[in-house]
Amino acid sequence: MSTLTDIPTVSLAIQQAVAPVFLLTGIGSILGVLTNRLGRAVDRGRRLHETSAGRTQNGDTAEMRSLTKRTRWIRRAITLCTLSALCVCLSIAALFVAVQLKFDLSGAVSLLFIAAMLALIAGLLCFLREIVLATRAA
Repeated sequence: MSTLTDIPTVSLAIQQAVAPVFLLTGIGSILGVLTNRLGRAVDRGRRLHETSAGRTQNGDTAEMRSLTKRTRWIRRAITLCTLSALCVCLSIAALFVAVQLKFDLSGAVSLLFIAAMLALIAGLLCFLREIVLATRAA
């Protein structure tokens, strides 16, 4: 049964969830940039494929290989950043479940947040690798 004394506890949980929600906003922005770059690489690959139909040129082949590598790195970055966002969401959910059930899930919340940070770091490193490949090809 809920009482008025539970309101400060839930209020505290909401306050603690605000920082991870801002993190989700940042990850969402990064995902927007990544999907935009993926779309551009795919569009460029399609144009190259259309213009080189029936003829092969070394420059087009090299650029296609470069685009393939870039899209692979972007897909990895998108996967890792999405995993990071999922871990943040799960840590927020675990926080609220812990408050509602009065159960200590601090270890799970900490591990999920650490996993989120590691996935985000790995995703950003993949993004950095894709940028290196893109600028090398330019």
